[in-house]
Amino acid sequence: MSKCRCAALMGTAWVGMFATLMAAPAWSAARATSETAEQNKPKVEIPADLQEKLSSLPPEKLDYLRSGKTQRFLRAPLMFDRFRQRTLAEIEASIDAMMSVETQQKFNAASDQPSIPLDTASPAFNSWKVLRPQELNPKREPGPFSLNRYAEGWHAAIPTFANAPVALTPQDLIAGKVDVAIVGAPLDMGSGYRGAKGGPLSLRKLGHAAAGNDMNTMVDPSAELNIVDYGDIAVDNMSSERTVHHVRDMVREIAQTGAIPFIVGGDHSLSYPNVAAMADVHGKGKVGVVHFDSHYDAGRGRAHLIDHGQPVWRVINEGHVLGKNYIQVGLRAKSPDIETFNWMREQGFRYHTMVEVEKKGWTAVMEQAIKEAREGTDKLFISFDVDVIDPAFMTGTGTPVPGGLTMREAIPIVRRLCAETNVVGFDLIEVDPLVDETYVTALNSNAIMHACLTGIALRRKGITQQNYLSPLATEHGATEHKAKR
Repeated sequence: MSKCRCAALMGTAWVGMFATLMAAPAWSAARATSETAEQNKPKVEIPADLQEKLSSLPPEKLDYLRSGKTQRFLRAPLMFDRFRQRTLAEIEASIDAMMSVETQQKFNAASDQPSIPLDTASPAFNSWKVLRPQELNPKREPGPFSLNRYAEGWHAAIPTFANAPVALTPQDLIAGKVDVAIVGAPLDMGSGYRGAKGGPLSLRKLGHAAAGNDMNTMVDPSAELNIVDYGDIAVDNMSSERTVHHVRDMVREIAQTGAIPFIVGGDHSLSYPNVAAMADVHGKGKVGVVHFDSHYDAGRGRAHLIDHGQPVWRVINEGHVLGKNYIQVGLRAKSPDIETFNWMREQGFRYHTMVEVEKKGWTAVMEQAIKEAREGTDKLFISFDVDVIDPAFMTGTGTPVPGGLTMREAIPIVRRLCAETNVVGFDLIEVDPLVDETYVTALNSNAIMHACLTGIALRRKGITQQNYLSPLATEHGATEHKAKR
């Protein structure tokens, strides 16, 4: 076959693939969102003193100036200041350059691949997620089992989340009447910053920090709840998109047994499959989300349809969660911009930034967020990005932002949310031990997970008092002793 003939066939194949992709709902939605975002950019008014000078520009270039698209290159005031010092030819050349960059950045069906090709003929195409057949394992009765050689002494055990026994199958969860299944998801592809795949292992190494008695409430979640380590979910660390669908299947598998899935990441791409799995089990629009983060993570119009910066957009766009039932706490990064804040408001988001904390104080903001979490739905998923915590306490994360929550602020709100609402799922993500030479990030991350487990245990015990604190743990237990007399 000639090179020309081969190239023609390849070109035809790519065009066909592009047509198929264009018809896919996710692609169409992303394209529509990107186009809407372009249309919604703030318009730019040409200053009166420049109108005559620029009036002879071609209409399409004047429209481009007014569209606001130039703002990505230069803010309007600075751009117009420069235009005052330049000739019309130089101005037109600047506009041409900006329009050229925009054109080159867009998809070109003649030269660009619309998707990343995979070798579907590979005999190992799905090897990364094929489950080990139980027939290859020693025969055992279904149910959780311990990895500890000794009757006591977690120090001699193979590390597990919360020092819990292990379960490997849905049958184990059902037979053990498991309340909470903690599972690792070491995805490390969606952030652009490597290291988050070590999150699950780092939390297991300090598993004792997620187990034992909680002094605030005098409740031991390990004694009240059947908790297991459900191992790690397989990931394809060359493709977030392939991974998230398998994660969704595995999280759904846990939830369908009646156990509450606790997912330890891994980067924040994981919140998309985690929340989508909740919708699969409990119904679309039936689950609310409280999302702790320094970033809003609702990026839109990107080339990839999933990464650590856009799981929120995807769960909202696909209808898994209603915007009015999406609550964000701790936002403080250098985004969102005005356009995105407007989009969040249009969706009905309820967001609580650190600006609001500065204005009203943490207690008022916490009470408002908890109140909102109890409204709208009777099922709640909590997504906890550890970078919501100030990097003084959580250095091991890929995108730290100063000015965040302290541990003394974070623990009570997590414990209360898990005690005062019906939590059906929880994820803790963006732990990156590679950028923490100490054990502090893993210690504090386990403490957050322990706070949620404590809250769930309080609820299971029937302790419904809001912001319950044990009298025994305060004021020398004087109130408790008086009550007994």
